[in-house]
Formats: sequence, C-alpha cells, structure tokens
Amino acid sequence: MSALAGSTYSNFKRVIEGKEIEKQYQKRLNGSGIVTRFIEPISKYEQAKNHKRLQEVTFDKAPLFILGHWRSGTTHLHNLMCQDQQFGYVTTYQGVFPNALLSGQWLFKSFMQLAMPKKRATDNVELSVNYPQEEEFGLGNMCPHSYYNFWYFPQHMQEYAKKYLLFEDLTDREYQEWQNTYDTMVRKAMINTNGERFISKNPPHTSRIKELLALYPNAKFIHIARNPYTVFESTIKFFMATIEPLKFQDISREQMEENILRIYVQMYEKYEREKALIPEGNLMEIRFEDLEQDNLGMLEKIYQQLDLGNFEESRPAFEAYIKEKSGYKKNAYKYQENTIQKVQAYWKDSFEKWGYEL
Repeated sequence: MSALAGSTYSNFKRVIEGKEIEKQYQKRLNGSGIVTRFIEPISKYEQAKNHKRLQEVTFDKAPLFILGHWRSGTTHLHNLMCQDQQFGYVTTYQGVFPNALLSGQWLFKSFMQLAMPKKRATDNVELSVNYPQEEEFGLGNMCPHSYYNFWYFPQHMQEYAKKYLLFEDLTDREYQEWQNTYDTMVRKAMINTNGERFISKNPPHTSRIKELLALYPNAKFIHIARNPYTVFESTIKFFMATIEPLKFQDISREQMEENILRIYVQMYEKYEREKALIPEGNLMEIRFEDLEQDNLGMLEKIYQQLDLGNFEESRPAFEAYIKEKSGYKKNAYKYQENTIQKVQAYWKDSFEKWGYEL
C-alpha cells in the first residue's frame, strides 16, 4: 500500500489516469485504491461540516515558509521552530490523510501509528503521526496537482517538475484548483494544531515563491542551503530508499540521478528570479552548517530579522529540544569522484552563491 491510500477515490483515479502500472506493483495499487473508497464519504462529510469553520481561519500573523532543496536541513529547522507554540503546521497524519483530518482521525490515526516505523530508515529521524511534516503528499491526496506524484510514477518526474515546480503547462483551471486545495490544507492544519501562525517545510515550495505570495502576500521565508556535494549524495540515497514502498513503476538509479541534477537547477533558477518579489525584510537565507554550529544563536537571529515574536518566551522549549536531540548522529558522506564531477558540472554556481569550496 502506498501513501496514495490517503486520497479520495475520485482523486486516486485522476492521479493514476493514463499512467503505466507495472505488473509487480498491481497489488500495491489495488490495496491503495480500496482504502480510498472508505475515505471518499468521510471527505465529503468533512467538507460539508467544516466549510464555514475553514473560512473563518485568519492569517493575522503572516505564514512562514522554510525553503530549501531536499536534504538541506529543512526538517531539522522545521522541527526546532515548531517547539514554539504559536506555530500551526501539517502533521504527519495530515500529510497522508488530509481528507479525514477534522472528522476521521479516530478511524485512521491509530492504524497509521502502528504501521509507521519509529525512525526514518534513511537518516534515523524520529517519526510520529503528530510530528510536523511537509505538505506535498497531502496536497497530492486532495488534488492531482502535486510534484510528489513522481514517487508513484517516477518515469514522469520531469513532467511533474515542469507542471508543479515551475508551473509551466498548467491550465488556469488546474492552477486555481492547486491554489484552493493548498489554502484549504493550510486552514485545516491551523485548526488541527490550534496555531496562530502557519509554518511550512516543503522542499517543492523552493520554486513556488510567486505562487505562495499570490495566496499570502505578507508571507515570510527562510531559505536554508547546505554543501551541494552532501545534498546530492544524501538526496539520491534518500530518494532511492523512500521510493521503494511507494512506486507503481521502476526507475534506474542513473535516471534518478539525472533528474535530481536537472531539477535542482530548474528549481533554483526560478527561486533566484522570484525571491525579489518577497517584501523587504521577509526573507532570510542561512546555511545548515551555521545553524548546526549554533542552533539557538541562529534561531534568535531568525526571530529578530523576520519579526517572529518573543524569542525568549520559547527559549526553554528550544533548549529542551536541542538537548534531547544532542545524541543524534547524521549519516557521514565520503564524496566519490563521480559525485564531485556531476555536482560541479550541474551545480557549480551554488558553491559560490552560498560560500562552499568546490
């Protein structure tokens, strides 16, 4: 069963329409489809019951978006900042079952917790249904306009990137559906976590500044960069491991590497073009290595520069979290010569831009 099991049946059919399902994954697809049939009526009930409640959600405090390529430290920063009680966020449960959040948690949440591993196999990050999570899987379970459809159909990775990272070849109707669905997801998250300010960690958003500002004109942004060699090696390892229980078709490691290299360039070309659209004072760019060296110091700078409220009020929670995670061991990477050559060929500009040695 894949993460697409958290979709409605009607959306499930839209996501898989016209896509090749390889024979060895047919049972996985069928199992996911069965679960979506149960979610369909719950979703309709949830929409009808909570429509007014969702419209009443306000964004008096500007949403905060953490940007950065996969494996750049976005998860660490997100989890750290979510210790501040002002923040509302998408939970891991909502990230899979967004259509059964306000009305169906009693049915699916315990099952999901039992089925989840305690740690992410790729990097030992702890997992829980209540922990902060990125939005992209959940978005794809509410509408078909999600970049993360590539986890199911990796042979279409470049196609999904063009539509849902670069927003090219998207019809006006599709774009409107993307906007409405994403905003609904954010509003649900605010209700579910009783938040005052929404915080997001979603790597696909790195190339969506223009689209996010259209929804939230006063939004604030943090971009986190990391050594490109580490990002590449960590991303390919993470993607190849994560895709195994999700995919309905195969992809070679060589093809995945090529996609990662090219899509990184496309994402950051759009990011660089659009970051000037962000209101003055609403963007802070940091490096993971600087955050790692002084978590509290960097966090205090973020709060001051982006005017996020009383840092001292949440300092004890931040300190407790940092102490709890002090024994965490990151994966160590020794850069292979072919990694160095590939990354330099595609991502050379990133080294100079963020102050890393080639």
